Amino acid sequence: MQIRLGEKIKELRKRDGRKQEDLANALGVTNQAISRWEANGGYPDMEMIPAIANYFGITIDELFGYESDRTRKVELYYEQIIEMNHKNNGMDTCMNECISYARKCLAEFPDDKKLTYALATVLFNAGYVRYAEHHPTDQNGYDVYDTERHRNYHEWQEAIKLYERLLSTLEPGELRDQTIRELLQLYLNIGEKDKASIVVKTLPDISSCRELMTISSCDGKERAAACAEALLRVVSTAANLMISSVIINQENIEKNNAVTIIKSAIRFFELVMPDGNFGIYHASLACINLFLSEHLWCVGDRDGAFEALDNALEHAKKNEICRSTNGQYYTSPAVKLAKIEEKEFTEAGIAANLSEDWPWWSIDGSEKVKAEMQSDPRWNEWVKRTKA
Repeated sequence: MQIRLGEKIKELRKRDGRKQEDLANALGVTNQAISRWEANGGYPDMEMIPAIANYFGITIDELFGYESDRTRKVELYYEQIIEMNHKNNGMDTCMNECISYARKCLAEFPDDKKLTYALATVLFNAGYVRYAEHHPTDQNGYDVYDTERHRNYHEWQEAIKLYERLLSTLEPGELRDQTIRELLQLYLNIGEKDKASIVVKTLPDISSCRELMTISSCDGKERAAACAEALLRVVSTAANLMISSVIINQENIEKNNAVTIIKSAIRFFELVMPDGNFGIYHASLACINLFLSEHLWCVGDRDGAFEALDNALEHAKKNEICRSTNGQYYTSPAVKLAKIEEKEFTEAGIAANLSEDWPWWSIDGSEKVKAEMQSDPRWNEWVKRTKA
């Protein structure tokens, strides 16, 4: 790397509106020395480097231009780790390689927060991919976590330590939010409810969430866009809560009532986006329709069950179409200003995995229902269409 220290000093001096004389007086050197450095006619003595960096309020690495190189390298490592991790979506495709690479990158930059998070989220995923999350039903018929089993997942135990270390240093922002989401899930998985409660108490209530506060921080078209994006997030969250209510209360909700709740969750999206352009939520609707198909089969609506499977496939294919239109706006009036960000999309190829992912969330009796549905000729026909 070519060192252009003089040019950097000149750039910083002009940035701060300082004269050569100002810098010379601060360092105890002549104006001519400053001029010579900036003309690349010589370099300051090494013992003077910390004083120069301090004068401009930057690190020595930044003074020499190393910081930008480090940042680019860390960003590249982070993106590569996250991309590898996404390849292990529900299936161990390259989990060992992903963990090893994340460890190697973090060893090179041991205090970097993004790379610490990257290793933690890879380990978070590894527990699910290798052992799965298990949910027995308690004596009252409610879904609970198999905490005894989950505590034996060494990947999750290591991930928790990394998340906890991160949480004590991260500033507010997306990385901290994601760290909290994943840490809370692991606390729940292993039965650390007290620790989860402590973290939760540090968070704002729903009226002060980022999406709603963004609406209050701008006006004009920007505010309209913020309102649209908040509306989408609220709809998605409400739908997920309705599905969760079915999962959590599986022994306390009649199947007919569960069908009504699941259909209502789908209806939320349709009310806000009646034109059928659901953007990033096509992937969610594909999953919800898989779940609906199981419940329809259980209540004896065989045709409805396969109609739900067809709807799931349609949403999965529309997800692929939307992925190819990066930055496209939604088209329904209430949300037309909300952008589709590429990072928000579910990974490509979800249609081909629908039959393996069915019913999206396994509950008691799912395997029996799947065997019954597979005995219907329509199942194989549907599976062929998912692979087409």
